[in-house]
Amino acid sequence: MRDRYTMGNKHSSAELLLAIREGSIEAFNELYNRYVPLVMHITLHCVQDRMEAEEICHDIFLEVLRKSEQYDDSRGSLDAWIAVIARSRSMDYMRKKKRRAAVVSLEPLTIEDAKETTATPETITMGKLDRELLQEAIGELPLTQRNAIYAAYFQEKTQNEMATDWKVPLGTVKSWVRYGIGNLKKQLEKRGWHHLEERKDSYDQRS
Repeated sequence: MRDRYTMGNKHSSAELLLAIREGSIEAFNELYNRYVPLVMHITLHCVQDRMEAEEICHDIFLEVLRKSEQYDDSRGSLDAWIAVIARSRSMDYMRKKKRRAAVVSLEPLTIEDAKETTATPETITMGKLDRELLQEAIGELPLTQRNAIYAAYFQEKTQNEMATDWKVPLGTVKSWVRYGIGNLKKQLEKRGWHHLEERKDSYDQRS
């Protein structure tokens, strides 16, 4: 290792990667210092937030470290290879951020929220279930499905009302309710309860 990498010398990209593959921390630090301006420029351009860009930058260099053996200098420069990873990781981050924003915009409801709503035939029926059993089952659902189930059964909202309140397409709400009921049924059946279908039929008639 010392023969291939000596601190203080100017190393080529190939030499740096070879040393990194063999575990040289010094080589990785040199690579980082050399390419961090390029990576930060790309990530900051994509996410428009310095703190987020710095977090992504860290992940990008970890990916470079993990994938160092995949680099082939016959197919392009190291600059281009790192730039591709930086753009890809930044775009992945933005897509995930948009998905998170869509979910966060739907306020999570809790069992306590359900208790505070006006009593209806649906809430009375659901209230007959063991509270802990229901909480465990609903807790296993994705957040969007969980919100849809609460809105439908505890707040007596129609799917059109949910779509309007949450500013999402009606088809999206229908999917959340449908999959939410299906997943809730599976979770309750695992816990020894087998009567969700009649609750589903009752809600379908109101929708």
